[in-house]
Amino acid sequence: MDFIKSLENELVEKKSYPAFKSGDTISVTYKIKEGNKERPQTFQGVVLQRKGSGATETFTIRKMSGNVGVERIFPVNSPFIEEIVVNKKGRVRRARIFYFRQRTGKAARIKEKRSFAHQA
Repeated sequence: MDFIKSLENELVEKKSYPAFKSGDTISVTYKIKEGNKERPQTFQGVVLQRKGSGATETFTIRKMSGNVGVERIFPVNSPFIEEIVVNKKGRVRRARIFYFRQRTGKAARIKEKRSFAHQA
C-alpha cells in the first residue's frame, strides 16, 4: 500500500487552497469546456462533507437553485478547479451534514463562526 500512496503523491500535483470544512459556505471557480472554448464558472454553496485523503480526496457542495437543491462533488486535486474562496465559516457539530438536505427556510440556516481580530 505504501508504494501506491507514494506513486499517487508523485503523479498528482498539489494545489494550496484555504482551509475549509463542512458547514462553510465556499465559492469554487472551475473551468468548463463547451465545444472548443473554455470558460470559468462559479459554484457557491455549503460544504456538506469532505471525504477521502491524499490524491482521492473529494468534497460535496450543496446550493439552492430556485426551489431545487443542487449538489456537486469536486475532487480536491482536480486540474479544472481554478480557485476556492471561503465566504463564511459555519459552526456545525458534525463532519457530514446530510441532515441539511431535509431542511428548508429558517431551519436551513447555519450559524456563522465569528472570528474577532484584535484591533490595536
